[in-house]
Amino acid sequence: MKNENAPYLIAGLGNPGPQYRLNRHNAGFLVADTLAELAGIPLTRVKFRALMGKGRFAGADVVIAKPQTYMNDSGQAVGALMRFFKIPNEHLLVVHDDLDLPFGTLRLRPSGGTGGQRGMESIVARLGTRDFARLRVGIGRPPGRMDPRDYVLHDFEAQEIEWLPGLRATAVEAIQMFIQEGIEKAMNTFNGKVFDED
Repeated sequence: MKNENAPYLIAGLGNPGPQYRLNRHNAGFLVADTLAELAGIPLTRVKFRALMGKGRFAGADVVIAKPQTYMNDSGQAVGALMRFFKIPNEHLLVVHDDLDLPFGTLRLRPSGGTGGQRGMESIVARLGTRDFARLRVGIGRPPGRMDPRDYVLHDFEAQEIEWLPGLRATAVEAIQMFIQEGIEKAMNTFNGKVFDED
């Protein structure tokens, strides 16, 4: 039976360390930071190899977490937090970068594949299911023949950095609607381009 009063876990994926802060691969961390700031939930506790905070947001108990295990082992922290806080799969939302979406695009899904995203692969392996929501933040494809593994570890371009605050704020609005009104309403409202790159 679904526990409506269970906390939500919003897990933003990325790599720890100041050298990675504005990497494209850290889009999930950036959204988690914006959510924490707007919700007034400081991410100051280290628990289960995640930087996390717990508080109230959108009328619900919320745990915001940034796994500190590096991207490829994100499932270690997410799985442990899920068990400790007794969070059902339907209250988990993972925020991560996506190469297959143009920069400035958000896409929510209630479940599905990993798209080759290593952090997502780790979480699926730890949880033993793909049935949890994800918010994909588009970072675009690498130019020319650039290796995608190098591209995701490069910082956003200057123009993209100017647009990031709006993108991050819109992602937080999507998270709020996910909590308050469910994944379907959030998908219908927020899936697509956040702004035009004019």
